[in-house]
Amino acid sequence: MMSFDKKTIAGSIVAVLAAGIIAGCVLHQPPAKTEKIYANALSDMKKADYSNAYYLFSKVSFFSPLKPVAIYHQAECADKLEDFDTAVKKYEMLFKIYPSNKLSTKAKYLAAQNLMKNHPELAEKYFKEIIEKAPHSDYAIASEYFSGVLLMRSFTESKEKIFPRSKKIDVENHFRHYLKKAPAGRLAMNVVDDWISLDKAIASDDYLLMAKSCYLLGDYKKAKSILDKVNLKESWAIDVQNSYALNNIPRAKYLTEWGLMHHAQYIDNEDIEAAIDTYLKIFPSKYDGATRLFYIANSKGKDYIWDIKCTYTDSQYKSQCFKDLYLKYPNSRYVDDALSQIFLETIRKRDYQNAKKIGQDFLNKFKKSELTPMVMYWMGRLAEKTHDYKDYMSYYKSVIAKYPDNYYAYRAYLRMNHTPGPIITDYLKEQDVVYPYKNKPAIIKELVALGDFEILEELAGSDEFLKSWIYYQKGDYSKSVVTARNAMDKISVKPDKYDVRWRLVYPLHFYDDVKKFADVAGNNPPLMLSIVREESYFNPSAKSFAGAVGLMQLMPATASEIAIKHGVKKFTLYNPQQNIMLGNYYYAFLKEYLSGLDVSSIAAYNGGIGSVNSWKKNIYYNDTDEFVEQIPYPETKYYVKKVFRSYWNYIRIYSGNE
Repeated sequence: MMSFDKKTIAGSIVAVLAAGIIAGCVLHQPPAKTEKIYANALSDMKKADYSNAYYLFSKVSFFSPLKPVAIYHQAECADKLEDFDTAVKKYEMLFKIYPSNKLSTKAKYLAAQNLMKNHPELAEKYFKEIIEKAPHSDYAIASEYFSGVLLMRSFTESKEKIFPRSKKIDVENHFRHYLKKAPAGRLAMNVVDDWISLDKAIASDDYLLMAKSCYLLGDYKKAKSILDKVNLKESWAIDVQNSYALNNIPRAKYLTEWGLMHHAQYIDNEDIEAAIDTYLKIFPSKYDGATRLFYIANSKGKDYIWDIKCTYTDSQYKSQCFKDLYLKYPNSRYVDDALSQIFLETIRKRDYQNAKKIGQDFLNKFKKSELTPMVMYWMGRLAEKTHDYKDYMSYYKSVIAKYPDNYYAYRAYLRMNHTPGPIITDYLKEQDVVYPYKNKPAIIKELVALGDFEILEELAGSDEFLKSWIYYQKGDYSKSVVTARNAMDKISVKPDKYDVRWRLVYPLHFYDDVKKFADVAGNNPPLMLSIVREESYFNPSAKSFAGAVGLMQLMPATASEIAIKHGVKKFTLYNPQQNIMLGNYYYAFLKEYLSGLDVSSIAAYNGGIGSVNSWKKNIYYNDTDEFVEQIPYPETKYYVKKVFRSYWNYIRIYSGNE
């Protein structure tokens, strides 16, 4: 690609402006007029009046920040009108005049696609530039595929009878790069079909790549036909998952046991663990399934099976199970879990001096473990139990400082402030979700006002917080929260609670309704909002595999019973207000049945009243922390921590407590 220094760009702009004057284009106009023209053009485009939209976009001033976007839309309109030559000219105009614009990479990619038929050499040049200059973009991944297609066509359309080996290798490299980077990508099945048509002499590893893509994209029969071409020693882990998807349970079961017993060394850890997870679905009890595999596996994957087995082992044997794992696999990815469980069990046995040593050993070895805040918090509890005031305050403060949004920061806050129960307050100072950074570029403001969200998503690029905010502006609250949550999880040192990005992670969607019905039912509003967040991420249309529906994920039968009890004759769980109302009534019922205890009620919301009562009879505990850590269902234990983590963050962000 031609390089554009400042003089070149300036010269290009002058040339374009001159051309614009000749063609009668407007070079300057009041911003309000520009926005009106752009809005009308966008409206025509949405109505599929592409000719008029193209004309109106051409009237956007060259001095407006909207001009590069208008050029891009002109190219889109030309594409829709199948005037591909004009589309290419507009795309080229965009990435040559505005090379640093975030739309330029996509414009070059779309131009290359349009050039593939009549100008393959130029198309190949553009694809190559994208791969080199934007290697981590989705367009670079797609360019790998189309570059391979162009190389294939250069042979099939020539008079050569034999495909040169060097070209074949280049094509395969492009296809291989695509499947490795995007195994479930939009073009993956095209890659598989084209690769198979290229040559039957395909390497075993490459067939595995293809089979994995077919499996991930749901074409299980095709995956099976490809797996048949691979040595079973190398393919058994993927075959397990594919066989299960085809409902061939005996094969999935046999291959898992056979593979782990004899051929685990040929398989990546990730695929082995996926096969193990699939195998465990066959058994009603994960403990039974893990125990069976435990005595079969003898190499890779054994530590993962062992960790699962220990997790579901009865409490009286759990500590020894984890000790054995820790001693057998000192370098495993799961030893932090093992050591943390040994640490907790030592505390439960009241062996505080040894517990302190184990806890300190953990903190020295696993500074970046997800379990570090838990161990740090319990080191504070230990110091408190041994009346070391200085140490326990230090540990609690460290948890809050280093892991401010963590469940254990919430627990540390309660201990530091001698709060008797899990509830801090029911007050939230309501604040709106706002743009996630201090300065909002003018172009962002304009595009939001104009409702051009497609372009906004392109301009966001890899900025997940900006994408989250854009999804919020579109009204896609669930996608907004999940995107912001994932982005915040990637930040090792969290921003302070005043950072407005937290509002994207913990927004106040439906809070007026939540507060209204929580007050009626006698519940804590921020806690109910936390249930909504964790159950559905604010998606009113959410439906679980088990059949739970709506914002608070109520089972229809449960909702019907609650509705009858409260005189509600008609309702639909997809209605946000009615779902929140019935969810609050249901929670109030749980709380009344469980002596007004919120932690028990949250556990029952996930695991059921019967389970909670059973745990309380069979678990020996002195306080809430000990009860939560010993909940036998990992899913319920994690759920309790998630809900109270959300509660803590809502209080932290919106009420000033910390």
